[in-house]
Amino acid sequence: MSRFDDLPGYAASIAPLIDAVHLGVHVASRPLSRELVERSGFHADLLIDLRYVLPARPLTPEGLAALYRYNPFDDDEVGVQLAQGALLLGEDGLLRATDRALAFIADLYGAHAVMTGRMWAAHADRLPELADLAGRLLRAASGSGGTAFAQAAPPHEPAGTPAGVLLFNRLAALRYHRADAHAAAWRAAGLTAAQIVTLTSGPVRDRVEADTDRRAALPYETLSTRERQTLLVGLSVLDQP
Repeated sequence: MSRFDDLPGYAASIAPLIDAVHLGVHVASRPLSRELVERSGFHADLLIDLRYVLPARPLTPEGLAALYRYNPFDDDEVGVQLAQGALLLGEDGLLRATDRALAFIADLYGAHAVMTGRMWAAHADRLPELADLAGRLLRAASGSGGTAFAQAAPPHEPAGTPAGVLLFNRLAALRYHRADAHAAAWRAAGLTAAQIVTLTSGPVRDRVEADTDRRAALPYETLSTRERQTLLVGLSVLDQP
């Protein structure tokens, strides 16, 4: 069996690459994002985090709690978002983005288009296929994702979104499938979120991580061996400085 056919092992190997590529765009985009934040006057961390969610669907209390399960999003922060005119709280208890927030997100998509275009100019021919593979994984993950993934996916993709931004946001959403898999694994081991954060290396941690990999591997069944190799190699290339 090749390393691309050992699906739990593959899921373990590609997870840090997905995180690194996603984080790399965020870090590179900070100067452009900072300009947008200063112009908007928003406390914009939530809008940046959930740029691909808020234009697509409202935030449910359960979804918000799952997205921030290790760093709870408290009522005070919700109050800040409401007070600054970024979110509206409906009678149904759902949080929706305001027109001002959606305009900020549209500008943010533009900034990410500029940055991914610069960062990945030498690999532009790879981006459409990588974005397509990530999109297929999101569709395949819908049957096994949990509450965070259901809130995060599918991402907002307005017409004309370039392949680099599609890939960036699809990877962002895909991370929550593994996050839900991890939560399911530590719950199955009888642990809480607070306990898993402080759990040190050892047999229990090893069992949780192995269970996470098995659960996170399910969407990758939809890709062929060659496609799994293409995705891993492609993300490795994009992660190079």
